[in-house]
Amino acid sequence: MTTTAKPARKPANPRFSSGPCAKRPGWSLEALADAALGRSHRAKLGKSKLEEAIELTREILKVPADYRIGIVPASDTGAVEMAMWSMLGPRPVDVVAWEAFGSVWVADVVKQLKLPEARTFTAPYGVLPAIHEVNFDHDVVFTWNGTAAGVRVPATDFIPADRKGLTICDATSAAFAMHLPFDRLDVVTFSWQKVMGGEAAHGMLILSPRAVERLESFTPDRALPKIFQLTKNGKLIEGIFKGETINTPSMLCVEDYLDALKWGKSVGGLDGLVARSEASAKVLFDWVETTPYIDFLCAVPEHRSTTGVCLKFVDPRVTALDEAGQQAFVKAFTGLLEKEGVAFDAAAYRDAPPGLRIWCGSTVETADVAALTPWLDWAFAVCVADLAKAA
Repeated sequence: MTTTAKPARKPANPRFSSGPCAKRPGWSLEALADAALGRSHRAKLGKSKLEEAIELTREILKVPADYRIGIVPASDTGAVEMAMWSMLGPRPVDVVAWEAFGSVWVADVVKQLKLPEARTFTAPYGVLPAIHEVNFDHDVVFTWNGTAAGVRVPATDFIPADRKGLTICDATSAAFAMHLPFDRLDVVTFSWQKVMGGEAAHGMLILSPRAVERLESFTPDRALPKIFQLTKNGKLIEGIFKGETINTPSMLCVEDYLDALKWGKSVGGLDGLVARSEASAKVLFDWVETTPYIDFLCAVPEHRSTTGVCLKFVDPRVTALDEAGQQAFVKAFTGLLEKEGVAFDAAAYRDAPPGLRIWCGSTVETADVAALTPWLDWAFAVCVADLAKAA
């Protein structure tokens, strides 16, 4: 039941953006006081901080010791494209996409790299493509969690251990909130501004020994800009994976990422971070199940994301509107939430169907999600009342 009476309690932190995501609880600018500002990132201090970021990433994500971890330019996009431009070509390629960001990788493979033996597996927002039809004798490019669609791959062994191709996984909205099976993943990428709420522009590139072997045995017949070059004279540039970045990183952003990693370690590491995200998602999931006017964009429970939870309005008063009307309804709805200071950036991604997207990643407090849901009911009541007045 909805009501136009405003709830008594507001979320302590109204930041539910799906990227950049909320800072860790208790964050302030004082957390960056020890940043190596005005110093070369190649000096002992700067390099030690970059190395610490790599090793804390390994520790918290439980990355195998023989996997390389590098800090690379251009956020998650740079990391994914660096891998594709450097590694794809020796085998046919299967690309899987079900929302905006996966569609970029499809376009890269088909329109930019123009790989002749490429297959695409796509589906609309809210639906997981037929991943059981993917051929893992091919190289495979996919997202673990579709940030804009609220859909993730199921936590099953759908990737065979004896695969012949490489698996290139964009995990940017899954890392630090979901368990990633590194033994089945050859390239894993993510960005600091997603689940851990870091600052933008830096990406992480994690390579398995199989990925390194590909880099050292395959020379692409395409030009590679400097920021994509991972090898020299046929050998991996090991310095990239020891804190010697390709271009100059922001040491302020590095300090912020270190702060987030240390906080993540303090709350129980990966298991604690996953538990925090799942607890917040459960609050939202339980609310959706008992709320008649809203539903998940993803109809299959085991495919639903626990970070970027995507929702659609199913009340007939809203679904009777054309797309422009539904977009206007969502704009009014989320505008009310922002005006009241209870939820910022809660609208669906711009290319997704009209609806809501509520971030439930590891830095979000479960109590804030619980405080938000009555406000969602209030905003809906106000907005449908306005629809009735305008009719």
